Amino acid sequence: MKKEIIIHSAINEVRVAITEDGELAEYFIELPNKERYIGSIYYGKVSKILHGINAAFIDIGLHQDAFLHFSDVEENLEMNVITEEDDDETIELEENSEEAETEETAQETDQVPEEIEPAAIPEKSKHIKSKYNPKNVKLAKFKTKRSGEVTINLKEGQWILVQIVREAYANKGVKVTSKIAIPGRYVVLLPKDELIGVSRKIASFQERKRLRSTAKKFLPKGAGCIIRTASRGKIEDELKRDWEELLTIWSEVETKMKNTVKPGNVYMDMQLANSIVRDLFTPNVQRVILDSKKLYNELNNYIKRVSPHLENRVELYTGKNGIFEDFGVDKELAKTYKRRVNLHSGGDIMIEHTEAMTVVDVNSGKSVERDQERNAFKTNMEAMRETAKQIRLRDLGGMIIIDFIDMGDENNRKKLFAEMKKEMSRDRAKTVIYPVSQLGLMQITRQRINQNISEKLTESCPTCKGSGRVTSKAVLINEIDRWLKNFRRSSTEFRLILNVHSTIADYITSGTWTIISKLMIKYFARIKVQQSDSVAIDQFKFYSVRQQKDITGEYL
Repeated sequence: MKKEIIIHSAINEVRVAITEDGELAEYFIELPNKERYIGSIYYGKVSKILHGINAAFIDIGLHQDAFLHFSDVEENLEMNVITEEDDDETIELEENSEEAETEETAQETDQVPEEIEPAAIPEKSKHIKSKYNPKNVKLAKFKTKRSGEVTINLKEGQWILVQIVREAYANKGVKVTSKIAIPGRYVVLLPKDELIGVSRKIASFQERKRLRSTAKKFLPKGAGCIIRTASRGKIEDELKRDWEELLTIWSEVETKMKNTVKPGNVYMDMQLANSIVRDLFTPNVQRVILDSKKLYNELNNYIKRVSPHLENRVELYTGKNGIFEDFGVDKELAKTYKRRVNLHSGGDIMIEHTEAMTVVDVNSGKSVERDQERNAFKTNMEAMRETAKQIRLRDLGGMIIIDFIDMGDENNRKKLFAEMKKEMSRDRAKTVIYPVSQLGLMQITRQRINQNISEKLTESCPTCKGSGRVTSKAVLINEIDRWLKNFRRSSTEFRLILNVHSTIADYITSGTWTIISKLMIKYFARIKVQQSDSVAIDQFKFYSVRQQKDITGEYL
């Protein structure tokens, strides 16, 4: 597969497109009014603990408190309760001390992107017992299948270091973890965890063993790391340089923590273009091409330092038409802004967003197959591939429901399910796909990390408040009628001025027997209609000629 990273830099934005075999596969954008928080570290205070939802809210200095689920609390803050009757006041604190040496055990982490996620699980632990009386202070508790009941050592007002793992969206704040991970080019530093994990994509047992041995030489006591796929085959000096940079960053974080007097940021992750190159510019990427000379020099210097063998794959775009236009990205991006996406067969998919989920409706076009089942299967397969593509492009997260065209053949539903799993296997976000039901519904849950494209590039309409629909003309006329009724009950004024949107003004003044004429006769008032585009299409304003003021609010 031919993979390319295309970067466009403008005065107030940076856009990154990743193409696979010439087709747009992923899209990222950084805007000045949409600050990127993913990966940044904050030192904050626990503002509230809610036992009912197994979570705490952390004041990190942003306009909204961060959400910390108990499952995202580091092990140093977890205490497994000992249930022996003769020692019911002792609580056991588990601390990982050795990394796994076998290939069979593996876990996944969602703290950092791409190849970082496969890591080894520590097989052994040392137990540090500390005396603690849970009767004096009520601590939060959390149940897990693996560890049973775990007591979380958090109190309101407590200072805690957290890292953002999911951007804010809708009315929800950012999500954080206290399991800190600082990514580098070859390794991810885990400053508060002693495990050493290796990417599962490094298959060679000897190479995995070599990389673990190298890590032990450079990691300080109490720290661990995840060794990324890019480390494969790298000499010790290259890896050492990466560790030293990450340890310097961690040292700076600790210094800032000591000097912090109020919640705030202590580490900001790289800007978008730099982080994409750091995390995704692997040997299977044919080239990185960008149109900013300043950014080109920055990235080139970085690549020279960390991966000099990839230096010749970084190119500066010198065309005149625009980098996204020349590579066909703009044409593909146009689809991501639309609710309706057309299919080659003549059908289409409709993508609707709610706060809780995204719904995709598959519609058949002009049928070319006489057999209904065959036509439904063909359209569904095309819609499935386009939906998988749009999920990645738009970065849709949470629950996704796809309403396919009904198919009676169970084998066709199984084929559709298998192909969707295959299409989504290239997605870096964690995704769970469920089989197609008899009603033709497929449910997908996808890890939400960033705001989706719609949330980044659009704002809620001030008129319809994001619903996509506004009050009908008939309803607005009824509201004006009620206002005049209330007005006539308590006022003897005769002359009024009605300000409405131009669309409404045309509607109530058109025809032989106009709506405004009927209202004037009904309420014995002379009403002058004025067009005003500053008035929303679902609003109206009444002015008193005698008092020379807006009296709308007095008679609602």
